[in-house]
Amino acid sequence: MYQSLDPGKIVATAEALGRRVHERFPDSGLGKVIGELIEVARQAEALSLWLLRPNRWLRGGVALAIASIIALVLGAVATLNWNVSLFSSLADFAQGLDSLINDFIFLGLAIFFLATGETRLKRRKALAALHVLRSMAHIIDLHQLTKDPDQFQRSLVLTSASAKRAPTPFELTQYLDYSSEALAILSKIAAVYVQHFNDPVTLSAVNDVEELTSGLSRKIWQKIMILDRILNDAGESKIVTGAAAR
Repeated sequence: MYQSLDPGKIVATAEALGRRVHERFPDSGLGKVIGELIEVARQAEALSLWLLRPNRWLRGGVALAIASIIALVLGAVATLNWNVSLFSSLADFAQGLDSLINDFIFLGLAIFFLATGETRLKRRKALAALHVLRSMAHIIDLHQLTKDPDQFQRSLVLTSASAKRAPTPFELTQYLDYSSEALAILSKIAAVYVQHFNDPVTLSAVNDVEELTSGLSRKIWQKIMILDRILNDAGESKIVTGAAAR
């Protein structure tokens, strides 16, 4: 029961996050990105099942092509004139052996190319979906890029070109926390893609997405920690000032 990801619950988590962002920050850019994230989460289950399901038409075509190649080879061998001498000299033998080895190598490569066609087709589609997740992770990071906790320092002087400030430290913390949660959902969607598709190339791409989202999330939590430290320092300053006045 707890040995595989449930795409339906990932969708429910994304929808809950979307509602919270809409209620707290209506018409925000982050809310629109999470709306797209919900759609991607809904499509993840269908893609995961497609990657799991065998493509019977493709497999049948590949089997037919391989059988045809083998039949042609056997037919060519059957038409050889075995009455001639095997080789007239060592040089002719070496040349014939080299040609035979090359033919078998090319034949093996052709069969391997056909046999792995289904995997390459599925890999291409999975990598395209992972590229979308990678782009969305950068977009989420872009939306929180200007959410700087230093804006609540007393010594900060704003200019007309300064980024728009969050109304309160609490709302800034909530915005950053929502961004981190969206990145976590992205990484789980990536894991759903390869839950039933054990392809090394795709697994490596999923690991890259997870490392990207983890790194971006760490930067967000560093901002939250800096904001907590700024608020704590401001609170201690008020306490000291009040004690001196008494």
